[in-house]
Amino acid sequence: MKLNPLPAFQDNYLWFMHDGRRALVVDPGDAQPVLATLQRESLQLEAILVTHHHADHTGGVDALREATNAAVYGPARERIPEPFTRLTEGDAVNVLGLRFSVLEVPGHTAGHIAYYCDDVDGKPLLFCGDTLFSGGCGRLFEGTPADMLASLDKLAALPGETRVCCTHEYTLSNLKFASAVEPGNLELINYRAHCENLRARGLPTLPSSIEQEKAINPFLRSRVPGVTQAARAHDAATGADEVSVFATLRQWKNEFR
Repeated sequence: MKLNPLPAFQDNYLWFMHDGRRALVVDPGDAQPVLATLQRESLQLEAILVTHHHADHTGGVDALREATNAAVYGPARERIPEPFTRLTEGDAVNVLGLRFSVLEVPGHTAGHIAYYCDDVDGKPLLFCGDTLFSGGCGRLFEGTPADMLASLDKLAALPGETRVCCTHEYTLSNLKFASAVEPGNLELINYRAHCENLRARGLPTLPSSIEQEKAINPFLRSRVPGVTQAARAHDAATGADEVSVFATLRQWKNEFR
């Protein structure tokens, strides 16, 4: 099974997977990179998986459906280009001989979902949209800090070797913030250098892994004493509870330059 992030817009990735004959794509905000790849590789698009309703994730759905007759799957409680199969927690999508379980991960949007397969060529795989980024998490456009913290906890509980396929190349800016939160985190220092090297060579920093993110991502580490202390040092009004700490981290990141 081949997995590739197709660049789109300024920093989006459209995750494209195929077995040499059939393909799937995740969050195709732009149809053209997908159509070009299908033609170049002589592939048939079988399915379109959508994580949430934002236009940079859905803008190419209609054109791809019309061109390929691919089935479209998306979150039950969000407005996705019709027709599509509505999915909720516990549902599954069977495509390319793989079974993707649906996880509800609200926060970035109210109905955001993720797709998890426990075995793709020997390792688990997660398509998480804009919920989890390498070194960061999505902005809270529709959900609450409690929503996002619970969603990230759900993803953090997946096996450590799970490949994390985020949909934006935000890694370097996220790691700059993470370094402000945890300047002495050696794992973070090494990972940041690794990612800077990748980007200098024009290569994507993704996919990451759950294990990697738990070691360097402040939004998966908000209960770590050093991260909690950094949040309270940044904003003395931060409450004692874990949701308040997470909310301070998210607001700090919103304002960070």
